[in-house]
Amino acid sequence: MKFCSFCGSGVELRVPEGDNLPRYICGQCETIHYQNPKIVTGCIAEWEDKILLCKRAIEPRAGNWTLPAGYMENRETTLQAAMRETQEEANADVEIKELYALFNIPHISQVYLIFRAALLNLDFKPGAESLDVKLFKEQEGGISRYRKRMPDGVFLLRYSKCCRRIEEQASEKSRRIKKSAITLACCAGMVGFRTHRDLHRSDFFSLH
Repeated sequence: MKFCSFCGSGVELRVPEGDNLPRYICGQCETIHYQNPKIVTGCIAEWEDKILLCKRAIEPRAGNWTLPAGYMENRETTLQAAMRETQEEANADVEIKELYALFNIPHISQVYLIFRAALLNLDFKPGAESLDVKLFKEQEGGISRYRKRMPDGVFLLRYSKCCRRIEEQASEKSRRIKKSAITLACCAGMVGFRTHRDLHRSDFFSLH
């Protein structure tokens, strides 16, 4: 940051009085410009035993498959943001089920909120930021050719499969315990093999 967004004068990086971190401060109007982490929300949109993934048309990670997600806008809730991003990137209508996980990614100053969602119909198509949109399941024969281009997608497919199995076979109490254990195990494998370059140094919290 070089200039104040209020008066246009130059700014300097220093610790303001009463603070303990350096901030950009305007030398003219003395406005303190705080820069805080960005919140990213997204949906794991499920249809039967499949989840919806988008092939990115823009950077970062153009050409890779991932779930529909993006930055929150002002004056919207996290649920509204997740549904809007899914509509923008996949033209898909979803119903939010629950908040599934929170990712802290301090090295790029972002926080991810990932929701489970039900895909309401199959009338989806690529949005302006997507090259393609498809439903995937882990057992599909063709998924191997996408595996290198969808590192986080493979993780989410395994997550979705685990969740459904738990929900079908376990009681409510044991479901919560088992899902948490499986999720942390999957995440440990993801971190160990660094299959997602943005998440391999993140903190991960399962909410179930």
